[in-house]
Amino acid sequence: MAKLGKCSVFVVVAAVVLMLVGPCSAAAGEEMQTFDRKFISWDDARLDAYSHSFDFDNGTEQQQQQGEARPSYGEEYYRGSRVIVVDQNGGGDSVTVQGAVDLVPEFNTQRVKIHILPGIYREKVVVPVTKPYISLIGDEGNMSNTVITWHNRASDLDSKGMELGTFSTASVSVYSDFFCATGITFENTVVAVPGDYGNQAVALRISGDKAFFYKVKIIGSQDTLLDDAGSHYYYQCHILGSIDFIFGRGRTLFRDCVVESRAKHGHGGAIAAHHRDAAEEDSGFSFVGCLIKGTGKILLGRAWGNYSRVIYSYCNIQDMITPEGWGDFNQPSRRQTAVFGEYRCMGRGADTSRRVPWSKTRLNFQQVKPFLDLRFIDGHQWLRL
Repeated sequence: MAKLGKCSVFVVVAAVVLMLVGPCSAAAGEEMQTFDRKFISWDDARLDAYSHSFDFDNGTEQQQQQGEARPSYGEEYYRGSRVIVVDQNGGGDSVTVQGAVDLVPEFNTQRVKIHILPGIYREKVVVPVTKPYISLIGDEGNMSNTVITWHNRASDLDSKGMELGTFSTASVSVYSDFFCATGITFENTVVAVPGDYGNQAVALRISGDKAFFYKVKIIGSQDTLLDDAGSHYYYQCHILGSIDFIFGRGRTLFRDCVVESRAKHGHGGAIAAHHRDAAEEDSGFSFVGCLIKGTGKILLGRAWGNYSRVIYSYCNIQDMITPEGWGDFNQPSRRQTAVFGEYRCMGRGADTSRRVPWSKTRLNFQQVKPFLDLRFIDGHQWLRL
C-alpha cells in the first residue's frame, strides 16, 4: 500500500473523489490539498456548527420543503472537515453508521466527521485501514443517547462454518489511523456465563495508530475493549466489563476514566490483561486519575504476555479488587518480567499490604513519571488538546 501524502496517490484519489461527488469550491479543494496533518485536535472531536437539516441551537430537526435537496457528503464543510450525517429515520446522508463509513473515499487526506444522531444502531461496523482521519461524533452531552451495538461471541460461526474467535467479535472495529470518537456508546450485548465456552465478546477493537476517545462508553462482559495495537488516549470515558475487559498490545493512556467491573463474586479474571513480548516493546496500559469501581472480586491486571505492563496512578480504587491485586495467568515465569505497579492510589481497594510480592507496589515518582501524561504515548507528536 502506498504511503499517504504521496503526490501520485493524491492525484488519483482526488480525481476519483471529484467524479463521485461533483465539483467543489476552490477553497474546499485547497483545504483538501493542504490538510494532511499528522495530529488530532479538539476540533476533530467537535461539530460546533454546520449547515444541515438539524438545528443545533434549538435541538430540533428542521423541516425541508418538498423537493428541496438535502445537504450530502461532499457539499458540507466546516473548518476544512467534511460532515456526513447518520440518521436512522432517513433525514441524513445514511441510515447506518457503516453506510457513512462507506461514503468516505479510500486514502482520504481530510478529516471526515460522521455525525450520528441519537438512536440505537444495531449493526456491525468496520473502519478499514485505508480510511484514516475519521471522527464518529454522537451526543457529547449524553453518550448513552447514541449506541452502536451488536452481539457476536467467539464461539459463533462465520459464513464458512468456522468459529469467529475473539478478535472478530467486535461490534466496532477500527483499523485506520488518526481515528476519533466522542459522545457514543460501543456495546456488545453478550453476557459471559462462568464456565461456558466461547463467551469472549468485544464491543470495540482499536487496531489503528493514534486514536482519541473522549466521553465514550464501552459496554460488554468478557473482553469488552480490545486495545489491539498502536498509541491511544481515552479521556473521561466509561468502560464496563467482567473478565479481562481491557486487553491487547496497545500503548495506551486512560485519563480520568470510570472503569467498572460487572463481575460476579468468584468470577476470576482481571480488569486489564496486557500483552507485551519483550522489554524493548514500548507498550502498556497506564491508568491515571481513574475511578475503579464495581462488583465481584477481580484483579487489577494479569500477565497475558511475558512482559505485560499495567500501571495505576492517583486512582480511586474501590473494594472489589482482590487483596493480591495481580496475576501471572498461570505462568509463574512471568512474575520476573511483568511490570505491574501502583502509585498513590486511594480507596479501600488500594491497600497494597497483601499484594503479590512480585508486583511493584512501591514505585517512586521517578519510576512512575514516564506513565503519567501524554508523553507516555508520544502525545506531543500527534495530539493538540
